[in-house]
Amino acid sequence: CKASMRRGAFVMHVPVIGEAMSDPVADFLAREQDVLAGIDGAPLPAPAADSLPPTDNGHSELNGFEELNTGGDSGVDLTILDSTHIPMARHSANTTPSPLTITSTPKVEPEKIRKWREEQKIILQKKDEAEERKKEEMRAAAKKELDEWYAQRAEQLRKTKAANRKLEQELLAERDSTEGGAEWDRIAKLCEFNTKNSKNTADVSRLRSLLLQLKSRKE
Repeated sequence: CKASMRRGAFVMHVPVIGEAMSDPVADFLAREQDVLAGIDGAPLPAPAADSLPPTDNGHSELNGFEELNTGGDSGVDLTILDSTHIPMARHSANTTPSPLTITSTPKVEPEKIRKWREEQKIILQKKDEAEERKKEEMRAAAKKELDEWYAQRAEQLRKTKAANRKLEQELLAERDSTEGGAEWDRIAKLCEFNTKNSKNTADVSRLRSLLLQLKSRKE
């Protein structure tokens, strides 16, 4: 429904509060007809006899407008608009945004880097093999040196033991000797007759000469 008011040579149309959305084409044609009717001096339709007096419902500025009769057909097929707008509304209501999917593509390694990695792998493998060979050589050399050291030590111990036994036998034979002058000879060996090594000591020259005389005696 629309309310209209004639002011001078034009008619103002104000939509009624709470009215549903109308066809824009029908509104335009109705406004043109009202303007032409006002210019030609045609009387506007009278309000209904049983219309209620205007009430103040919070919109007092709309009480002076006349209510138009909208019982007639405007001539516009609304089914076309319904068929075009409703499916779109349903489609927009039913359509939900799909989540953004991120696909990760496999990283392709360049050919040069792949060749470099293979070469480095071969080089490291050769170095490891050379290191293992070097370790084996060092272990073998260390084992050989250790065996030689044990052999030399055993030989040296054998010679030392033989020399000690020989010296022991000589000392025992000299001790048990009963030849003339052997006792004084053994005593003279225990004395120091070198004057160079007897510095800062008491004068023992007299005793030294006495021992030499006794050593030379053959009794």
